[in-house]
Amino acid sequence: MKQLAVIKIGGNIIDDPAKLPGFLKDFAAIEGYKILVHGGGKVATEIGKQLNIEPSYVNGRRITDAQTLQLVTMVYGGLINKNIVASLQSIGCNAIGLTGADGNIMPANKRPVKDVDYGFVGDVESSKVNATVIQHLLEAGLTPVLAPLTHDGNGSMLNTNADTIAQEVAKGMGKLMQVKLLYCFEKKGVLLDPEDDNSAIRNIDLARFETLKQTGAVSGGMIPKLENAFAAIGAGVHTVTIGHADELQGLINGTAGTTIS
Repeated sequence: MKQLAVIKIGGNIIDDPAKLPGFLKDFAAIEGYKILVHGGGKVATEIGKQLNIEPSYVNGRRITDAQTLQLVTMVYGGLINKNIVASLQSIGCNAIGLTGADGNIMPANKRPVKDVDYGFVGDVESSKVNATVIQHLLEAGLTPVLAPLTHDGNGSMLNTNADTIAQEVAKGMGKLMQVKLLYCFEKKGVLLDPEDDNSAIRNIDLARFETLKQTGAVSGGMIPKLENAFAAIGAGVHTVTIGHADELQGLINGTAGTTIS
């Protein structure tokens, strides 16, 4: 079975002009099929302030009203996405920038209003990811670069969490290829001691995850990230790895970061 790496980069890389070129060089050097998923919330917030669009958050999640939707569509799907694509082209990686609307690769459902109205936010189902179109792009020698935007099928774009995009694409592609899902951020992995960046746990299975939760070694925002990782494994993704963006090659070959399998 053909192998595919789905790699998500966080805003800490996108926002740092000193780090991004090195990461993209490492990404371009990865052999075989690969997909890059990016965020960009901090850039959107900064440009929004210039346009007098103040961000609104509930429980750490951005509220996407009509004005904010215009902003993130421009910033995520335009400025950030196309700059990454241009950078990859300059180093020999034939990238193609996409949103979920392009090729209908990722339709989504507008999040229903419950306790909070998040506005134009999309929830994706992996069964609706158009894996065949993505496969055709990969086999044509193109490297998709996915912005965190989807669409509702009725003419509206939707703001969608980049971690979710990466996970659902990985799950959707897992039916056609052996998929590695990598989350690249500013830590070396899941840390046994949050204050010690050299305490990354090499491997976590479900039993050890439960133990780490009980002891408090894993807490806060890392819990839902790992829960999502195990959900991806359960849906057919081969491995999920979490680690530092500076160690991308090690994350790919399993010598760095924390691997969930």
